[in-house]
Amino acid sequence: MVAMAALTVTAQINTEQVMRIGRNALYFEDYILSIQYFNQVIKAKPWMAEPYFYRAVAKFYLEDYRGAEADATEAINRNRFITDAYQIRGIARQTLHDDSAAVADYAVGLTMLPEDKTFLLNKAVAEQTLERYDDCEASYRRILDIYPSYDRAYLGRAQLRLARADTLAALADVDRCIECNKANADAYVLRSDIRMRHLNDPDSALLDMNEAIKLQPREAGYFINRAYIKYKLDDYFGSMADYDYAIQLDPDNLTAHLNRGLLRYEVQDDDKAIEDFSFVIAHDPKNMMARFNRAELYTRTGQYRKSIPDYDALLEVVDDMPGLYYARSEAKRRSGDSRGGMADYDQAKRMIAQIRRNPGRYANIDAGTTPEQLAHSEETADDVRRKFQTLLTVDTDNPVKPQYENRQRGRVQDNRFAIDPEPMFALTYDSDAAQLGASSHFTGELTDINESRQLPSTLYLSVHPLPQDEQSFNRRFASINYYTSSITNNPGRAIDHFARAIDYITVKDYDAAIADLDAAIALSPRFTLAYFARANARYSRWQSRKADSDLDTGATSPDAKAAAMMREQEERRELSLISDDYDTTLSLSPRMLYAYYNKGCLLLAMNDLTGAISAFSKALELRSDLGEAYYNRGLTYLRLGNREPGIADLSRAGEYGITPSYSVLKRMAR
Repeated sequence: MVAMAALTVTAQINTEQVMRIGRNALYFEDYILSIQYFNQVIKAKPWMAEPYFYRAVAKFYLEDYRGAEADATEAINRNRFITDAYQIRGIARQTLHDDSAAVADYAVGLTMLPEDKTFLLNKAVAEQTLERYDDCEASYRRILDIYPSYDRAYLGRAQLRLARADTLAALADVDRCIECNKANADAYVLRSDIRMRHLNDPDSALLDMNEAIKLQPREAGYFINRAYIKYKLDDYFGSMADYDYAIQLDPDNLTAHLNRGLLRYEVQDDDKAIEDFSFVIAHDPKNMMARFNRAELYTRTGQYRKSIPDYDALLEVVDDMPGLYYARSEAKRRSGDSRGGMADYDQAKRMIAQIRRNPGRYANIDAGTTPEQLAHSEETADDVRRKFQTLLTVDTDNPVKPQYENRQRGRVQDNRFAIDPEPMFALTYDSDAAQLGASSHFTGELTDINESRQLPSTLYLSVHPLPQDEQSFNRRFASINYYTSSITNNPGRAIDHFARAIDYITVKDYDAAIADLDAAIALSPRFTLAYFARANARYSRWQSRKADSDLDTGATSPDAKAAAMMREQEERRELSLISDDYDTTLSLSPRMLYAYYNKGCLLLAMNDLTGAISAFSKALELRSDLGEAYYNRGLTYLRLGNREPGIADLSRAGEYGITPSYSVLKRMAR
């Protein structure tokens, strides 16, 4: 990386700083950036275990499982007591289908943390994959002895019992899972599948899919499965509507296009069915279902020449079905290829003769069957059609996937309780204007600084800045170098310090950002956005430091207690500085609603719930459609036990595009 060198001048004095910045980036889920920082630490001090471990975490979240496995191994080789390294390596190996090695990693982890639910659950999932059913049963028994309300364990055991063909026991486990966590969408999907596939109860299956969709309304696979159930209930209109919506959610979903094509075929909407099958074939030329049905439709609509390539492709794969040769012979004959048509017809006759000599394969064919009859007989072409014209569902196997309990991220992982408030608004160069409502966030100060053209790019306010890629980070590092040179040559410009601070915030170097904002404010004491940005940078630094302190195992020595007291004092001092910066922002710009909103987030993190409600309310007085403020105020009301205003706020938040509101409302309705 060209500009990283500017941040790592010498390994002896900057390695710890670079490691901390890398962990900041990892905490805020900027995985590509974090890898760049950990690379620098590894290059400087290759004997350290921690940078390999954290790089493994970043690679894991980027779905580079082979790389995650290799880095976790390097971490373990350097320090075999990094428990989470066994967890990361185990899940990576499990994902790579090396389940035996994964079980071995989980076993090592359990020697250090014998009651860790993540290790126990992941081990059980791997044991089931290995068909070590007795071991798997014992693992689930141990989990549920320790955590009797752990919904994912019941769901995993239900899958085990299905593998053992004990449908009723599996259904009982899914029921218990839902009792423990009524917001577990996977449980409703699995119960729907059991009721549909094993109990032939489509009405109840439909009710379960409705529940799953309420909890996860943007999961295309759920709509595909519900469409299948509606089809079985002869609700063709409802089925078509669900396929349409699944494709709106996921335009490239081949299962949705294929199923919609089959349904359109059945209702004789031939041209649109051909469009769907053509879409599937364009993305998956080997999809024989789409080939067969498009060939049949081309034949049905008189487009014989177009059907021939599809029959060719089918016969390359399925060459023992005389009906396909007969169909192609008809297409060739009607396209003017009499010789080719006769050759296919003769091939069909030869195959029929073989069938007559070996009638066991087609027991219901009598001796007088003609090629034309064979093409439409129950034992051949109709069987082919049933094979190629059966609607598909999205696979619901193994709803319990191995997971990594990311202690670095510091968030509660249990779905039942993981309700996070919307984050603060931040200043960013990366617009998320494509998201609902994102382009309408502005202040007078922001407009003024953008119109001055003194920044390298347009500055935006965003609660969910766009994810960065390597190219974006390179631009930010290049910008840092540019402003460093500018400040060296002309140190008196506050705007240069401010611009470099925004770059530093983007690359998660909060200490450097705060130092620049200190300088900008010293040069321009009424620089409103500098106070706002400094508060944000200090808050982000506090979050990442708190995540680090949460990793402390709770040592009770006098030195550890003294260190904990010092951290607590430092934390109070930092939170006070953040609050002061927001207050100064508001004294300079009393109508800057985003400062009120951000202060509400700060007070919520400090557990000052009444203060948070007051701050969110101030923001809403200034802008009545700020969905994030409704959502956070609603959560705060619920934490105080004020159900009605909390539900009302969540409903308003949903109206303004904050989709997690509906999941919380669903939970509160139970």
